[in-house]
Amino acid sequence: MDLKKIGLAALVIVVLLVAGIMATGNRNDGEGETILAEALFSEIGSDEIKAPDFNLERVDGEVVSLSDYKGKVILLNFWATWCMPCRQEIPSLIKLQEKYQGDIVVLGISMDANGPEVVPDFVHQFDINYPVLYGDGRVANRFGGVTGIPTTFVIDRNFLVKRRYIGFRPHYVFENDIKELL
Repeated sequence: MDLKKIGLAALVIVVLLVAGIMATGNRNDGEGETILAEALFSEIGSDEIKAPDFNLERVDGEVVSLSDYKGKVILLNFWATWCMPCRQEIPSLIKLQEKYQGDIVVLGISMDANGPEVVPDFVHQFDINYPVLYGDGRVANRFGGVTGIPTTFVIDRNFLVKRRYIGFRPHYVFENDIKELL
């Protein structure tokens, strides 16, 4: 097989993976729960958009709710193990969780289409020090539909969504948001 064919095959695989995660992230699952509609995001920062609560299973089997973290600034990060920009962001999220422990919590929501069995090994391999939850299309829809990963929501102590970032962001972006909200 020549290099052109290998490159084309790799491109097709990447396109299929991206399409798969986008389809998974936007699936409604029949619940009709799109709470943070795309049109509302022009309002972020207006102190009016409340983050929707959820119950999701952590990698360790415990079920947690967003409301379990009342009083903390929350970085809610939708990601996947195969996503290179997600992998680039994880070390920064680990540092922020460590530095601001007690005041913030990073919550990683895995949107892995490869199945949940790949996530625990990944968490161990990267020494992730924050809760990692198994996500699904329903929770993604409740946050307005996650159209790309990583997508990170910055949520204040009163569960108001202050920022939404689609795609990789450098460390200082999240740290500036945290400092502003503490």
